[in-house]
Amino acid sequence: SGRELMMLAGFLFLLLLTDGESSERICSYQDVLDYLNLTTNKDMLSLTRPVKNYKYATNVTLDVLLYGILDVVKKEQQLVPYAWIDMWWKNEFISWDPEEFCGIKNVSLPAEILWKPDITIQEMIENDKAPPSPYLSVQYNGEIILTNDKVLVSTCRMHVYKFPFDIQSCNLTFKSVIHTVDEILLVENYDSKRTTELTHTLIQTQYEWLFINMTVTNKTIDLFDFRQSVIIYTITMRRRSALYIVNFVLPILFFLCLDLASFLLSDSGAVYCIGIFSLMMLSLLETIVVIHLLNKDAASEENETDQDKSLSEVCEERQRKVCPRNCFRGAEKWICCACNVSSGKTTSELLSVKKFE
Repeated sequence: SGRELMMLAGFLFLLLLTDGESSERICSYQDVLDYLNLTTNKDMLSLTRPVKNYKYATNVTLDVLLYGILDVVKKEQQLVPYAWIDMWWKNEFISWDPEEFCGIKNVSLPAEILWKPDITIQEMIENDKAPPSPYLSVQYNGEIILTNDKVLVSTCRMHVYKFPFDIQSCNLTFKSVIHTVDEILLVENYDSKRTTELTHTLIQTQYEWLFINMTVTNKTIDLFDFRQSVIIYTITMRRRSALYIVNFVLPILFFLCLDLASFLLSDSGAVYCIGIFSLMMLSLLETIVVIHLLNKDAASEENETDQDKSLSEVCEERQRKVCPRNCFRGAEKWICCACNVSSGKTTSELLSVKKFE
């Protein structure tokens, strides 16, 4: 009947309306946090290791790539690399279904909210000056990802008796501070071959060294009945010897050949040889002095240019903020004024500047 048709049409209309509302559902990251109860229990979540059974170890996967070799201090036996360090582990108390939250698969949280493994570098002798990453990435399956870029100052035993053709190997040993192997188990993400390939692609700065490879060693160490899981990244690098050959080895070989050849001269030609060597020495000293003066003059010109730029920036800043009506640029120089804010008066202050070329 007509009434039944109308009821059926109304039911279909409500069904379509409901589907439209569900398809336009809006979700936020806060919905995920409320579902996980992270906002109320945030102080408790950072205290203990996130496992449901304390007998199970937390697997911490580690990935270290070298972005640059900033310095190698031979005198102090130090290596300064710039490394990208990624760590991830499983938090067994965190999980959600992305389909229930509009497809949200990960959220970012402040790093201090959740528990983090106390991984340290054994050879590190100075704290990293770069600030640590303030956030963690939390995946829907409970995986926590921490990414940091570090400028490491690490100790390294170097052998320089083959200088300048030496090859050095330095270790970066990652381990927990207080946890045993039964609590934290370190696992490498890439093997030695893949780590070396990625580092060759990524590395930008190598100082005077040429990166060769990086080997990854995963083992367990025993220290006074305290067993720990460690991962050792061994960086192997070779010194770029071309610079030392040109500036150091070749001149020595040149003078050595001349010294040996001088024995072939007779006694009558000794005065001539001494005169030639004296003229060569004077010519070389003159060249060194001229190059030194040229470099010094170029450095002074750069300093003057920097001073002119900084002075113009000061004038522009004063013109904009301090006393815009009493600061102007003349035909050949800048004239600026300083405003006496405390007294409410304006005092002219002529800045000594050089003429702009």
